[in-house]
Amino acid sequence: MKQFSLLDLAPVAEGQTAADALRNTVSLAQTAEAAGYHRYWLAEHHNMPGIASAATSVLIGHVAQATSTMRIGAGGVMLPNHAPLVIAEQFGTLATLHPNRIDLGLGRAPGTDMNTARALRRHMAPEDSFPQDVQELIAYLGDNAGAAVRAFPGEGTHVPVWILGSSLYGAQLAAMLGLPYAFASHFAPDMLEEALDVYRRTFRPSATMSAPHAMLAAGVCAAETDAEAAYLRSSQQLAFARLRSGRPGKLPHPVEDIAAEVPAALLAQVNHMLGCSASGARNTVKSGLKAIIDRYEPDEVMVTGMIHDHQARLTSFKIAAEVLTELQAEYAALS
Repeated sequence: MKQFSLLDLAPVAEGQTAADALRNTVSLAQTAEAAGYHRYWLAEHHNMPGIASAATSVLIGHVAQATSTMRIGAGGVMLPNHAPLVIAEQFGTLATLHPNRIDLGLGRAPGTDMNTARALRRHMAPEDSFPQDVQELIAYLGDNAGAAVRAFPGEGTHVPVWILGSSLYGAQLAAMLGLPYAFASHFAPDMLEEALDVYRRTFRPSATMSAPHAMLAAGVCAAETDAEAAYLRSSQQLAFARLRSGRPGKLPHPVEDIAAEVPAALLAQVNHMLGCSASGARNTVKSGLKAIIDRYEPDEVMVTGMIHDHQARLTSFKIAAEVLTELQAEYAALS
């Protein structure tokens, strides 16, 4: 593990507003920068009352302005929702304002329900043009002089492009194009091992990367005790259960007994989805993250986690940073 980073969904907690969530995002980003996180990503979701990062590029600019050294980016932009030129102009502008600090992770899923996807795209195309759209976008960000259509700002910024995924499709595309790859194991862990194997085994060096760079995402909920962490984590479990039941909402208050709130079969599904995670006191989290890293050997780990109380969330990510810094040093000593 060379680096560790943080994914923020800008959760809107029950009893709070989107404005509160956006203030919390800036607070968390500044805390993350001080704690040593390498990059801070925000994700595109739509029609979800509990997530405030729908206008992802706008929020990235806001967070980049409030920080100074950490890389800020999208984890990710759902490219089928957008014209590649528009994204090139947006991220070219961000990279012009914040040189060498902007990342662009691209996903193929809509990041929402199909009715909202139609509202975003207006005209739904039946064909899958994601690979072509990715290459078109990369071309706009590159040295594109002489082309009929050019991105201003954007051209020549060479914003690093990542492929995101939770299946073999993204792994194959990232390998074919010679791009870094991030797997969404924080909510879809089933194909993680196979996807990383495909990516590493079939990677083709590109003009920007000579070797593969694989990142996995892991959930984290760290607190003073295992019991406190279990209590805090119940908010995320409840949120996922309600989403799976077709009742998305704001991030719920935590509960003492999650099993009393969610039917056993649904709770089992939720816990499986959130299985690539480490929750508990400091040493418990360190053991959990070490087990994940030892098994999958990622080049980078991106942690995430939604906690209702903002101060508890800050504490959780501070503990995670301390643990990951220690693990980073331990792995470096062995290499």
